[in-house]
Amino acid sequence: MNRIDRLFGILTFIQSRKFTPINRIAEKFNISKRTAYRDLKSIGEQGIPLGFESNRGYFVMDGYYLPPVSFTTQEANALLLMESIVKGFADKSIRKHYSSALDKIKGGLKPEAKEKLESLSKRIRLQVPECFVMDFEYLSVLQEAISSQSQIIIDYKNNKEEVSHRQVEPLGLIFYAMRWQLIAWCHMRKDYRDFKVISIIGMKNTGLPFTIKKHITLTEYQKNLPVEY
Repeated sequence: MNRIDRLFGILTFIQSRKFTPINRIAEKFNISKRTAYRDLKSIGEQGIPLGFESNRGYFVMDGYYLPPVSFTTQEANALLLMESIVKGFADKSIRKHYSSALDKIKGGLKPEAKEKLESLSKRIRLQVPECFVMDFEYLSVLQEAISSQSQIIIDYKNNKEEVSHRQVEPLGLIFYAMRWQLIAWCHMRKDYRDFKVISIIGMKNTGLPFTIKKHITLTEYQKNLPVEY
Protein backbone atom coordinates (compact mmCIF):
# COMPACT_ATOMS: atom_id res chain seq x y z
CA MET A 1 0.00 0.00 0.00
CA ASN A 2 1.47 3.36 -1.03
CA ARG A 3 1.48 6.27 1.41
CA ILE A 4 -1.40 8.19 -0.22
CA ASP A 5 -3.66 5.14 0.00
CA ARG A 6 -2.54 4.57 3.58
CA LEU A 7 -3.34 8.14 4.61
CA PHE A 8 -6.81 7.85 3.11
CA GLY A 9 -7.24 4.47 4.78
CA ILE A 10 -6.22 5.88 8.17
CA LEU A 11 -8.69 8.75 7.81
CA THR A 12 -11.49 6.34 6.88
CA PHE A 13 -10.52 4.07 9.78
CA ILE A 14 -10.62 6.94 12.30
CA GLN A 15 -13.91 8.27 11.00
CA SER A 16 -15.54 4.84 11.24
CA ARG A 17 -15.32 4.81 15.06
CA LYS A 18 -15.72 7.25 17.94
CA PHE A 19 -12.12 7.08 19.19
CA THR A 20 -9.09 5.33 17.69
CA PRO A 21 -5.96 4.72 19.80
CA ILE A 22 -2.59 5.11 18.08
CA ASN A 23 -1.74 1.44 18.65
CA ARG A 24 -4.91 0.40 16.77
CA ILE A 25 -3.84 2.52 13.80
CA ALA A 26 -0.32 1.07 13.84
CA GLU A 27 -1.67 -2.49 14.09
CA LYS A 28 -4.31 -2.01 11.40
CA PHE A 29 -1.85 -0.66 8.81
CA ASN A 30 1.18 -2.69 9.94
CA ILE A 31 3.30 0.38 10.67
CA SER A 32 5.21 1.66 13.69
CA LYS A 33 3.64 4.13 16.11
CA ARG A 34 6.20 6.68 14.98
CA THR A 35 5.05 6.33 11.37
CA ALA A 36 1.41 6.49 12.50
CA TYR A 37 2.07 9.77 14.33
CA ARG A 38 3.76 11.14 11.23
CA ASP A 39 0.83 10.11 9.04
CA LEU A 40 -1.64 11.77 11.41
CA LYS A 41 0.38 14.96 11.24
CA SER A 42 0.23 14.84 7.43
CA ILE A 43 -3.54 14.35 7.52
CA GLY A 44 -3.91 17.37 9.81
CA GLU A 45 -1.72 19.47 7.50
CA GLN A 46 -4.26 18.85 4.72
CA GLY A 47 -6.86 20.78 6.72
CA ILE A 48 -8.68 17.76 8.12
CA PRO A 49 -9.69 18.55 11.74
CA LEU A 50 -8.40 15.73 13.94
CA GLY A 51 -9.03 15.72 17.67
CA PHE A 52 -7.46 13.73 20.48
CA GLU A 53 -8.55 12.68 23.98
CA SER A 54 -6.11 11.21 26.46
CA ASN A 55 -6.61 7.47 27.12
CA ARG A 56 -9.22 7.28 24.35
CA GLY A 57 -7.56 8.21 21.08
CA TYR A 58 -8.01 10.22 17.89
CA PHE A 59 -11.24 11.29 16.23
CA VAL A 60 -12.42 13.47 13.36
CA MET A 61 -14.07 16.68 14.58
CA ASP A 62 -17.82 17.08 14.11
CA GLY A 63 -18.82 18.68 10.84
CA TYR A 64 -16.22 17.02 8.62
CA TYR A 65 -17.28 14.21 6.32
CA LEU A 66 -15.46 12.27 3.67
CA PRO A 67 -16.83 12.40 0.12
CA PRO A 68 -18.70 9.27 -1.07
CA VAL A 69 -16.35 6.28 -1.08
CA SER A 70 -15.79 4.44 -4.36
CA PHE A 71 -15.25 0.70 -4.23
CA THR A 72 -12.81 -1.30 -6.31
CA THR A 73 -14.08 -4.29 -8.28
CA GLN A 74 -12.30 -6.62 -5.84
CA GLU A 75 -13.99 -4.96 -2.84
CA ALA A 76 -17.40 -5.21 -4.51
CA ASN A 77 -16.72 -8.87 -5.35
CA ALA A 78 -15.89 -9.56 -1.70
CA LEU A 79 -19.16 -7.97 -0.58
CA LEU A 80 -21.04 -9.97 -3.21
CA LEU A 81 -19.55 -13.20 -1.87
CA MET A 82 -20.63 -12.23 1.64
CA GLU A 83 -24.19 -11.74 0.37
CA SER A 84 -24.55 -15.51 0.05
CA ILE A 85 -23.33 -15.92 3.64
CA VAL A 86 -25.80 -13.29 4.82
CA LYS A 87 -28.64 -15.09 3.03
CA GLY A 88 -27.72 -18.33 4.76
CA PHE A 89 -26.93 -17.13 8.27
CA ALA A 90 -28.91 -13.94 8.87
CA ASP A 91 -32.59 -13.22 9.36
CA LYS A 92 -35.03 -11.33 7.14
CA SER A 93 -34.18 -7.90 8.59
CA ILE A 94 -30.43 -8.23 8.00
CA ARG A 95 -30.91 -9.72 4.53
CA LYS A 96 -33.08 -6.73 3.61
CA HIS A 97 -30.60 -4.14 4.89
CA TYR A 98 -27.59 -5.89 3.36
CA SER A 99 -29.31 -6.11 -0.03
CA SER A 100 -30.14 -2.41 0.12
CA ALA A 101 -26.54 -1.50 1.01
CA LEU A 102 -25.15 -3.69 -1.78
CA ASP A 103 -27.48 -2.06 -4.31
CA LYS A 104 -26.08 1.35 -3.32
CA ILE A 105 -22.55 0.05 -3.81
CA LYS A 106 -23.42 -1.40 -7.22
CA GLY A 107 -24.90 1.95 -8.18
CA GLY A 108 -21.49 3.59 -7.80
CA LEU A 109 -19.65 1.15 -10.05
CA LYS A 110 -18.73 1.70 -13.67
CA PRO A 111 -20.99 -0.03 -16.25
CA GLU A 112 -18.41 -2.71 -17.11
CA ALA A 113 -17.85 -3.45 -13.41
CA LYS A 114 -21.60 -3.75 -12.86
CA GLU A 115 -21.85 -6.24 -15.70
CA LYS A 116 -19.06 -8.38 -14.27
CA LEU A 117 -20.62 -8.26 -10.82
CA GLU A 118 -24.01 -9.37 -12.14
CA SER A 119 -22.36 -12.23 -14.01
CA LEU A 120 -20.46 -13.27 -10.90
CA SER A 121 -23.61 -13.19 -8.74
CA LYS A 122 -25.11 -15.97 -10.88
CA ARG A 123 -22.12 -18.19 -10.15
CA ILE A 124 -22.09 -18.05 -6.34
CA ARG A 125 -24.35 -20.24 -4.24
CA LEU A 126 -24.55 -21.31 -0.61
CA GLN A 127 -26.59 -24.39 0.20
CA VAL A 128 -27.99 -24.29 3.71
CA PRO A 129 -30.06 -27.13 5.27
CA GLU A 130 -33.73 -26.25 5.59
CA CYS A 131 -33.57 -26.56 9.39
CA PHE A 132 -31.12 -23.64 9.51
CA VAL A 133 -33.30 -21.20 7.56
CA MET A 134 -33.91 -18.14 9.74
CA ASP A 135 -37.46 -17.11 9.04
CA PHE A 136 -37.62 -14.32 11.60
CA GLU A 137 -36.68 -10.63 11.66
CA TYR A 138 -35.36 -9.63 15.05
CA LEU A 139 -31.61 -9.19 14.52
CA SER A 140 -31.85 -5.54 13.43
CA VAL A 141 -34.03 -4.66 16.43
CA LEU A 142 -31.61 -6.49 18.72
CA GLN A 143 -28.62 -4.69 17.23
CA GLU A 144 -30.28 -1.34 17.90
CA ALA A 145 -31.10 -2.29 21.50
CA ILE A 146 -27.57 -3.58 22.09
CA SER A 147 -25.91 -0.46 20.68
CA SER A 148 -28.22 1.92 22.59
CA GLN A 149 -28.10 -0.23 25.76
CA SER A 150 -31.88 -0.36 25.98
CA GLN A 151 -33.89 -3.00 27.83
CA ILE A 152 -36.17 -5.17 25.75
CA ILE A 153 -39.16 -7.36 26.53
CA ILE A 154 -39.31 -10.74 24.80
CA ASP A 155 -41.80 -13.58 24.64
CA TYR A 156 -39.64 -16.69 24.62
CA LYS A 157 -40.57 -20.30 23.83
CA ASN A 158 -38.31 -22.90 25.42
CA ASN A 159 -37.62 -26.48 24.31
CA LYS A 160 -40.76 -27.65 26.15
CA GLU A 161 -42.90 -25.22 24.11
CA GLU A 162 -43.48 -23.15 27.25
CA VAL A 163 -43.71 -19.39 26.68
CA SER A 164 -42.33 -16.93 29.21
CA HIS A 165 -42.37 -13.13 29.32
CA ARG A 166 -38.89 -11.72 30.01
CA GLN A 167 -37.45 -8.26 30.49
CA VAL A 168 -33.76 -8.40 29.60
CA GLU A 169 -30.71 -6.22 29.09
CA PRO A 170 -29.17 -7.35 25.76
CA LEU A 171 -25.37 -7.53 25.81
CA GLY A 172 -24.62 -9.01 22.41
CA LEU A 173 -25.14 -11.71 19.81
CA ILE A 174 -23.10 -14.89 19.37
CA PHE A 175 -23.48 -17.41 16.57
CA TYR A 176 -22.86 -20.90 17.95
CA ALA A 177 -24.48 -24.33 17.66
CA MET A 178 -25.63 -23.15 14.20
CA ARG A 179 -27.94 -20.56 15.74
CA TRP A 180 -27.86 -16.87 16.66
CA GLN A 181 -27.98 -16.55 20.43
CA LEU A 182 -28.91 -13.39 22.34
CA ILE A 183 -26.73 -12.94 25.43
CA ALA A 184 -28.57 -10.89 28.03
CA TRP A 185 -29.12 -10.17 31.70
CA CYS A 186 -32.52 -11.61 32.61
CA HIS A 187 -34.45 -9.70 35.27
CA MET A 188 -36.63 -12.71 36.02
CA ARG A 189 -33.69 -15.08 36.62
CA LYS A 190 -31.40 -12.40 38.07
CA ASP A 191 -28.57 -13.83 36.01
CA TYR A 192 -27.06 -13.92 32.52
CA ARG A 193 -28.80 -16.13 29.98
CA ASP A 194 -28.51 -16.91 26.30
CA PHE A 195 -31.70 -17.08 24.26
CA LYS A 196 -32.07 -18.65 20.83
CA VAL A 197 -33.20 -15.80 18.61
CA ILE A 198 -35.23 -18.25 16.54
CA SER A 199 -37.25 -19.07 19.70
CA ILE A 200 -38.23 -15.45 20.34
CA ILE A 201 -41.86 -15.06 19.28
CA GLY A 202 -42.37 -11.44 20.28
CA MET A 203 -40.16 -8.47 21.09
CA LYS A 204 -40.45 -4.86 22.22
CA ASN A 205 -37.75 -2.26 22.78
CA THR A 206 -38.75 -0.44 25.98
CA GLY A 207 -36.30 2.41 25.49
CA LEU A 208 -35.37 2.08 29.17
CA PRO A 209 -31.64 2.21 29.98
CA PHE A 210 -29.78 -0.70 31.54
CA THR A 211 -30.07 -0.97 35.32
CA ILE A 212 -26.60 -2.53 35.63
CA LYS A 213 -23.79 -0.13 34.76
CA LYS A 214 -21.06 -2.67 34.09
CA HIS A 215 -22.00 -6.03 32.62
CA ILE A 216 -19.86 -9.06 31.90
CA THR A 217 -18.18 -8.95 28.47
CA LEU A 218 -19.07 -11.35 25.66
CA THR A 219 -15.54 -12.75 25.81
CA GLU A 220 -16.02 -13.62 29.46
CA TYR A 221 -19.42 -15.14 28.79
CA GLN A 222 -18.08 -17.25 25.91
CA LYS A 223 -15.79 -19.11 28.30
CA ASN A 224 -18.88 -20.70 29.88
CA LEU A 225 -20.48 -21.85 26.64
CA PRO A 226 -20.64 -25.62 25.99
CA VAL A 227 -18.65 -25.34 22.76
CA GLU A 228 -15.03 -24.64 21.90
CA TYR A 229 -13.95 -21.54 19.98
